[in-house]
Amino acid sequence: MNKNYYAILMAGGVGSRFWPVSTTEFPKQFHDMLGSGETLIQKTFSRLSKLIPVENILILTNEKYNNLVLEQLPQVKQEQVLLEPAMRNTAPCILYASLKIKKQNPDAVMVVAPSDHWIEDENAFTKDLQQCFDFCQSENALMTLGIQPTFPNTGFGYIEYDKTDANAVKKVKQFREKPDYETAKSFLESGNFLWNGGIFIWSVKSIVEAFEKFQPQMNSLFLNGWNDFNTSSEKQFIEDNYSSAENISIDYAVMENASNVYVLPATFDWNDLGTWGSLHEKLDKDHNNNAVVNAKVVLENASNNIVRSDADKLIIIDGLHDYIIVDREGVLLIYPKSKEQDIKAVVAKLNN
Repeated sequence: MNKNYYAILMAGGVGSRFWPVSTTEFPKQFHDMLGSGETLIQKTFSRLSKLIPVENILILTNEKYNNLVLEQLPQVKQEQVLLEPAMRNTAPCILYASLKIKKQNPDAVMVVAPSDHWIEDENAFTKDLQQCFDFCQSENALMTLGIQPTFPNTGFGYIEYDKTDANAVKKVKQFREKPDYETAKSFLESGNFLWNGGIFIWSVKSIVEAFEKFQPQMNSLFLNGWNDFNTSSEKQFIEDNYSSAENISIDYAVMENASNVYVLPATFDWNDLGTWGSLHEKLDKDHNNNAVVNAKVVLENASNNIVRSDADKLIIIDGLHDYIIVDREGVLLIYPKSKEQDIKAVVAKLNN
C-alpha cells in the first residue's frame, strides 16, 4: 500500500433525523442501520482500508465518542482518533487533521469521507478514489467525488461543471445550494450537475495552501500548535484553542472560494442515509414495499413502511401506509414518512 495515502474519517455527527435510534449519546454511525452485521463506521473504515494503510486513517469525532470509536474499530490506535472538544463544523477539524498529517508526511494525499454513507460497489469506489489520488499527486487540485443524480432531490447541494469539458475529471464551475424542486429538475435536464456527496480529495500541500489563502485567521490559530502536533502536548493545545475556531463548513470556508476545484463523476451508487426514507430505499422490502429491521412483524393492509425494533418483539400493523415505526427502549415513534424532516425539530423540542 502507498504510505502517502491518508484518510480523514468524519464521525462526529449526531444524525438526529434517525431518532430514536440515533441519539447524542449513540449516533447513527455507530449503529448497524442496514442490518448487515456491521455498523456504518465499520463499513466505511473497511472500504477505505482497501486502498489506504490502516495506520494512516484518522477518525475525527467528538470527545464523547472516543470509547465508541475504539470499541468498534479495535485496529485503530488512540493517536489516530482526533477528538473535538467543541462542535465547529467541518473546516476547523479538517485543517487540524491536515496539519497533523503534513507534519508527519508532507507528501501525503488524502480523502475526507463521512462515516455514515452507503456505497454498494466498493470496488468502483476504490477505483474512483485511486483516480482522484493520481490526479491530486500531479496537479494542484482540490477535488470532490460528485454523485450522479437519479432524481431532482431538493435535500442535496449540487456541483455544476463545464458542459464542454471532455476530460474524465471536470473543472467545477460553481457549487449550488439546495434547490427547490423546479430548479432541481432543471439541473437534471442540463446534464452537467452532480450531487455534492461531501467526499473530498487533495494533497496536504494543496489544502494547507487553500486554508492559508482563504482562512488566514483559522490557519494562524492552528499553526500556533504546530510544535504540539503529534506530541503529548497536542491534546492540551486543542482543548485550549479549538473552540476559538470559526464554526464553518469546508464548502463555505474553502471550496466555494477556490479556483482549482475539480470533480470526478462517481461510478458507484451512493446514498447519504440522511433520513429514515433514504434508509428505506436501501433495505430489502416485501411485496408491499415494507422494510423491516430486527423485528418480527404481522402486516395487514400496510405498505411502504419502515419498521425497526432493537428487541426481538412481535409488531402487528394494520392500515398504515408510508410510515416510520421505530421501537427503541423507552420510545415508540410512529411518524409519517412525508414529514420525516420534522423529526429533527421534535428532538430539539424534547431536549429543551
